Amino acid sequence: MLEKPDLQDAKIVDCLRDAYGLDIAEIAFLPLGADRNTAVYRAGAGAGVPYFVKLRREDFDEPAVMIPRLLHDQGIQQVIAPLLTRSRRLWADLDDFKVTVSPFVEGYGGFEVDLLDHHWVEFGRALKRIHTAALPPAVMRRIPRETYSARWREIVREFQARVESAAFDEPVAAKLAALLKSKRAVISHLVERAGCLAAALRPRPLPFILCHSDIHAGNILIDTDDRLYIVDWDTLTLAPKERDLMFVGGGLGSGGRTPQEEESLFYRGYGPTEVDPVVLAYYRYERIVQDIAAYCEQLLLTDAGGDDRENGLRQLASQFLPNDVIDMAYRSEKNLPQELRSKTPADPAQG
Repeated sequence: MLEKPDLQDAKIVDCLRDAYGLDIAEIAFLPLGADRNTAVYRAGAGAGVPYFVKLRREDFDEPAVMIPRLLHDQGIQQVIAPLLTRSRRLWADLDDFKVTVSPFVEGYGGFEVDLLDHHWVEFGRALKRIHTAALPPAVMRRIPRETYSARWREIVREFQARVESAAFDEPVAAKLAALLKSKRAVISHLVERAGCLAAALRPRPLPFILCHSDIHAGNILIDTDDRLYIVDWDTLTLAPKERDLMFVGGGLGSGGRTPQEEESLFYRGYGPTEVDPVVLAYYRYERIVQDIAAYCEQLLLTDAGGDDRENGLRQLASQFLPNDVIDMAYRSEKNLPQELRSKTPADPAQG
């Protein structure tokens, strides 16, 4: 979230002292991320090592902190391990939030700096280790499994219908309603394509593996010593590997590379693998549909959020720009079997 939650810093400091045994001298809110349920802080213990403090409410999933710890303990250094509390837990409770603590890594996200060639190779190597990690079955059973659910598609259809008849007084909500109406044909096509491809995938016995599921550039961190880390594990899923691989060559990073150049570097580290074009296309469409649904829930069902609201609207609107994720999804069509291909709709706003 971009706006500080209504929680006194002193309560967070007390929690860190009581739960983690940390003598915190200062704490600073960091306006990062688009998730309105997550707030992050930098906590300093005098001249000691700083800590990254994450507060999450509502949909906290225990595997989101258990898995990074297990992966790091298996020697995957690109994963930052959360610290244990004094009672040997991976999180603490504070009002409506779950609190996790990890070492603070000084650096920049992949949206702020260009990923260099060796970063792409290392990213591929690290993701392959994550995809092939051996984890306890009891933990794996707690991770959600891909079902190709129609949930997000149905939510988008409901919001499309709502904006046609409802009036929105709050400025950001009004702008979003106007965007949904102006892009109605494009959005309807995205929903239809995701549903069509999901129907084609349900009968297929695809292998499911551990997927990060949100491995965009913002969740890749390059530190001041040029080391790469993969962060933010709140969306872990057991799914086909394309759930993660769809980000590669799909606009993950900048740097002026073509999608083919991104893929070439990444797979140098990941290694040879067969990518299913139907699964890849499905996830590129479905991810956009999920984003539309999530931003509609955030901006049309409540007036709360402050600066997070404008940022959410910008994030969603940018997806309709040339060469952004919607265009990337459309380009996935060319690799589909002929019987599954579809023409993309014309967008009047782009001429």
